[in-house]
Amino acid sequence: MKYTNKILLGALAVGALSGCTDDSMLPYDVGAKPESLSQYEYLNNYDVLKSYVDRTENPNFKLGIALAATDYINGDQVYSLACSNFDEMTAGNEMKYASIVSDDGTMNFSTVTSFIDAARQAGMTIYGHTLAWHSQQNNTYLNSLIAPIVIPGEAGNGGYCMILKNATASANIWDAQTWYQLPTPLQSGTTYTLSFMARASAAYNDTQIYLQCSDGGNQEYPGGFNVGTEWQQINFTFTPTGATVDKIAFNFGTAAINIYIDNVSLTGGSATESLIPNGDFEDGTITGWTGWTPGNFETISEDGEGYSEGGSEPAYDESVITSSDFENGIGSWGGWGGSATRGQSAQGGGYESDYSFEIVNPTASANAWDVQVAWDFAAPLVQGGTYRLNMMIKGSVEGSITAGLQRKSDYAGAGDFPAIPISTEWTEYNAEITVNGGGADCADRFLFSIGNYAGTINIDNITLCYLNPEGGGGGQTIEMTPEEKKDTLTWAMDNWIKGMMEACGGYVTTWEAANETVSGADADGDGWYDLQSATNGDPETNFYWQDYLGNEDYVPIVTKAAERYFAEYGGNPADLKLFVNDYNLESWWDGNQKLKSLIHWIEVWEANGAKIDGIGTQMHVSYILNEADQKAQEDAIVNMFQLMAATGKLIKISELDMGIVEKAFGEGIKTENVTFDQQLKMAEFYQFIIDKYFEIIPAAQRYGITQWCITDSPAESGWRGGEPVGLWDLNYSRKPAYGGFANGLAGEVIVEPSASVSNE
Repeated sequence: MKYTNKILLGALAVGALSGCTDDSMLPYDVGAKPESLSQYEYLNNYDVLKSYVDRTENPNFKLGIALAATDYINGDQVYSLACSNFDEMTAGNEMKYASIVSDDGTMNFSTVTSFIDAARQAGMTIYGHTLAWHSQQNNTYLNSLIAPIVIPGEAGNGGYCMILKNATASANIWDAQTWYQLPTPLQSGTTYTLSFMARASAAYNDTQIYLQCSDGGNQEYPGGFNVGTEWQQINFTFTPTGATVDKIAFNFGTAAINIYIDNVSLTGGSATESLIPNGDFEDGTITGWTGWTPGNFETISEDGEGYSEGGSEPAYDESVITSSDFENGIGSWGGWGGSATRGQSAQGGGYESDYSFEIVNPTASANAWDVQVAWDFAAPLVQGGTYRLNMMIKGSVEGSITAGLQRKSDYAGAGDFPAIPISTEWTEYNAEITVNGGGADCADRFLFSIGNYAGTINIDNITLCYLNPEGGGGGQTIEMTPEEKKDTLTWAMDNWIKGMMEACGGYVTTWEAANETVSGADADGDGWYDLQSATNGDPETNFYWQDYLGNEDYVPIVTKAAERYFAEYGGNPADLKLFVNDYNLESWWDGNQKLKSLIHWIEVWEANGAKIDGIGTQMHVSYILNEADQKAQEDAIVNMFQLMAATGKLIKISELDMGIVEKAFGEGIKTENVTFDQQLKMAEFYQFIIDKYFEIIPAAQRYGITQWCITDSPAESGWRGGEPVGLWDLNYSRKPAYGGFANGLAGEVIVEPSASVSNE
């Protein structure tokens, strides 16, 4: 006698199938039937899964399966099983960003279009998985879009310059001095700007600019400057008070050093051109410059040692001061002393922007350090490293303040910047400093000392950047602003969605707009779990779009692009359904807080214009043999469905699969170690989940259920490797899980496990 077995798909004759059915049967001899197989006989009495869906009560319900699109396209067992048992398919990976976008940004949708063609021919629908996610992105391409712009430098030198030379260091800075003799004195009370390029044979933090008089009278000090070994721009704005100031002097006596000066310009007053002619020294002379002993401290360079335009800027790392443009507040800036206040300016108070950092010191004090404004670094600066400070600054009155580095633990100084002149108009300040002090943690705080200044100071676009010796100095590195990064990545997301919608041509009407957006922690203490981010995730592996697009705008950007291009490429706008999908929404350990947080974020996104039609719950669950833990899990599933139903949105179980564990959070039991009785418990849990879905979710909100794993997972699989997560085993034989799944769809136990199959 022969026994007809519907456990196996019998897809060996797939090529001869006239339609998608699950009625192929493979015979085997009952007499040879092992005892271990007979307990599965009851499964032969089940029909295909989709036959148990009540289509009258659930006309729009879709029973789905996840699979490899290539397996379906190939038309083998997976094709036959999918067509026989399910209405809809989710491609496991082939519709994700990393599967389509190459390192140069080109996109290949050939597998997607083949998948759609095969689905169309079989009358199957496709659930689009996924438009936006932080995982499985092409990080190489995306990070290249927002990488700093590096302008490589040439030699960095060219033509002539002036060399300030000091053979022996001395105690006084003025022991080595070179000055320019102006033909007429500067105008007292008039503001001037002195600018020049400078580099040195070694980093030097003690160079001073003096204003002097030929008659030996008045002497004034606009400030000092630090100089590194790479060319840098130096700017000073000053207002002389003496009536006979006619010398600009460089003082550099405290180091044995060569300092190279080029492109010197002095402007201000009624002068229309620089008051220092031949400031580029390209006539091969240093006419007008002299020192204590002419020729001893200054000389013209060799040709080729001067500053060369076009690439002589060194390469700097990102700013270690991250609150720089103040458009969203002042970040972590703090301070103390006097009755000074610190905050964001009124709108319109920024430098060519809406806002700036506004510091008000009502009353001057005896010492500059009596009132300070501070930024604490996330990590100490590099000992001996060169850092460049750049900012725009202005004040309500003219004056000056100082800035420097400090070690917080004992307030020891680690280097001071040249005095910062303040005028009543926005002025750019540039200066470099070499970190000095004892120990690796010698500089972990930046300070403005403003005690001597009474008035309001506005600061904008402040950066402090490390001159990376391995960063290809001699070039220029330009960081993109947060706004530029957002604009660039909005384009990239738009381009990706456009390409996908064009490839699908309106056939895929339901999309997972955003996947796994919510983390499991509330770092900011607002009562809701934060979104996934580089700060709580793995930025080496993942690409967190939301960090750049913004928490509130991330999903709206995605859904608006989906709506636009779905309609543009042949879709009926009324058919488009967009879901957000996440895991651990059934979390009993935190009272379903992740789901509550997702619902909160949906409200935020919708307030910003997002179209969100449904919520997908993944449900990668395990049956827990510990009864108390299992009961807690089942209660949380009920609560999850109740919370989801209350949203009024379409609800989809999007990635259902099941393992088995001894206790909550335990290691999954491997397939070969699971007993038949344990398989029956898993079947009962499948039935429980599906029963509760149909019981709690109103009919109008039931989008569907997708089983994530067709078969048990092979031992070498990266997804729950070696676990019994399928409805079929690896030989495509039905398991008790199949019966439990079918019972849930039918709303009743169709066949008792003890029932036998008659032999004919």
